[in-house]
Amino acid sequence: MTRRSWKSTLASVLLATLALTVTGCKPQARYPLDTLAPTSDLTKSIYDLFVEVTVLDIIVLIVVVGALFLAMLVFSTRTGGPRQPSVKHSDMYLEMAWTIIPALILLAITVPTVRVIIRTQPYTWPKDTLPVEVIAHQWWWEFHYPTLGVETADEVHIPTGQTIHFELFSKDVIHSFFMPQVGGKRDVIPGQENQITLVADVPGEYYGQCTEFCGDSHANMRLRVFVQTPADFEQWVKHQLEPPVKPSSGPGAAGAKIFANAPCAICHTVRGVSGFSKEYTYGFRGPDLTHFGSRSTLAGSMMDNTPQNVARWIRNPDEVKPGANMPTLGISGGEMNELVAYLESLK
Repeated sequence: MTRRSWKSTLASVLLATLALTVTGCKPQARYPLDTLAPTSDLTKSIYDLFVEVTVLDIIVLIVVVGALFLAMLVFSTRTGGPRQPSVKHSDMYLEMAWTIIPALILLAITVPTVRVIIRTQPYTWPKDTLPVEVIAHQWWWEFHYPTLGVETADEVHIPTGQTIHFELFSKDVIHSFFMPQVGGKRDVIPGQENQITLVADVPGEYYGQCTEFCGDSHANMRLRVFVQTPADFEQWVKHQLEPPVKPSSGPGAAGAKIFANAPCAICHTVRGVSGFSKEYTYGFRGPDLTHFGSRSTLAGSMMDNTPQNVARWIRNPDEVKPGANMPTLGISGGEMNELVAYLESLK
């Protein structure tokens, strides 16, 4: 290979490295599950560690590749006849160098990593910490606020500026709770409690996803995180504690009777109509629907909460989410419209 071709190859490698660095380290939200747009102290710590380790890796890459190309250029252009091979069996200084240098590089990565782990996984929390229990099901997320008396599904609300302590449990198989912009990722394992502690900074709506294969509809097990100002969060809590709407006439009232008499009331809770205690373990337990109409999504945050999508979900759940535990109820026509009207009235 000629000197010109080596220079061209080296330039291409350096340009590719620069492009990856610029595009990979830009903290700007571009995708729903963007891990490079942190909005909490936890994800900012992870992002800073990522940048720190990446910069170190790039420096090592440049040194190694530079030395490689330099050696090839130097030795490929030497003139004269070949020399006698060296009879030296070892070089103590060289062996010390290639042992010490990698050890120092590993130390430079290990120290900040351990520092971030200690800072982001504390053993104690401030007195005003808000605990949130996260229970993973096939295939939806259940959220309990034990100190507030609130329960919801697939959509979790948290305030800014307050320590949030997520306690993660699974009711069936291994899941993984992934909130890339807000809370990073943790496995959710049956019989074990895992935790995430964070302080959110930026109000907004953020996407989440189960990232551990957990069955047929693993990819359909999504969630939304709503980060709100303290005032907005307090208003949301106040609304969640209110009793559900009870339509007195029209399609909603007729739908309430259908709900109470159909298998819906066996699996789902609507306060004042049906419900189970938190300790209920017999059979399948579906999401709490007390304020279903106020949610923006349904079916594991797969679809927007619209009357058309609610009817589609009730008509054939397994078509929307393969392997879903919700049975096909055989409701259609006017009864379907009335049932949907009731569910959408549960604001």
